Amino acid sequence: MASRVTDPTALFASAVNGDRGSLARLLSLIERGGDDARTIGRLTYPKSGNAYTVGITGAPGAGKSTLTSAVIGHLRAQDLNVAVLAIDPSSPFTGGAILGDRVRMQDHATDTGVFIRSMATRGHLGGLSLATTEAIRLLDAVGCPWILVETVGVGQVEVEIAGKADTTIVVVNPGWGDAVQANKAGLMEIADIFVINKADRKGADETRRDLEQMLDLSDLAHDAWRPPILQTTATSGEGVEELWNTVAQHREHSTTTGLLQRRRSFRLREELREIVERRLEHRAREICSGSEWDALQNKVLENQLDPWTAADDMLKGIKA
Repeated sequence: MASRVTDPTALFASAVNGDRGSLARLLSLIERGGDDARTIGRLTYPKSGNAYTVGITGAPGAGKSTLTSAVIGHLRAQDLNVAVLAIDPSSPFTGGAILGDRVRMQDHATDTGVFIRSMATRGHLGGLSLATTEAIRLLDAVGCPWILVETVGVGQVEVEIAGKADTTIVVVNPGWGDAVQANKAGLMEIADIFVINKADRKGADETRRDLEQMLDLSDLAHDAWRPPILQTTATSGEGVEELWNTVAQHREHSTTTGLLQRRRSFRLREELREIVERRLEHRAREICSGSEWDALQNKVLENQLDPWTAADDMLKGIKA
């Protein structure tokens, strides 16, 4: 029996040629981080920049997974390939994703034109780790034209997804105070498109009115783009075609106005900053022994030392 391939370069070559097993192993290496993840990043960067990323986010229970499944169906009806990253809460025991890809979107599990992967948030602030950015780039580099990133909808993750996507869809439900929740969570600021899902339920018109009023009061516009408010019933597919047509309209608008390029440039700057921060911390931990690191940390916690001086001591071995 042939040994399992673990070399990132060999795996990437196989993934580019359509091997889904190699793609899955590369994503696992990205989640694990370290040298292999950095190697993958160097391999994928020159081949990326062609895919279009759509974020689907909103409050828990809004029907995001069902809507995502309906969008997949719409794309596959046009013979378009699509990849999905489902960002799930981390298991407190294993650090892995609690909700697996077999639980979500089961109708597409055997479709070779669909690739679905669950990724754990791993407790990072905002829920999306640097691994998500690298995973999107990998899917782009192996030829996925459309990438959907669905978030679990907890805390700051809704805001962070806007930094990862070219178009962000915010999903709410009729009633249940979703419009107010959206405003409080900062979703009003990141939405390119609002979707009132489960629109066959009572209160859809009132929710639309509330969102329209909030948009009027906030005077939000992304380069003259006022986020449209659409209605869908994901379980039946109603409104999904209009939603995807609106995504296409936003793509055209953001391309012609330069918004798309500005967002992608911002994304790269933020990624570079985060990489530098993590590499510095890793290097500092290598130089500063574990006991010394803990001692400095404890001095800060016990108010014996200020954080700035402690940080200087942790970084003192790093030379420019």
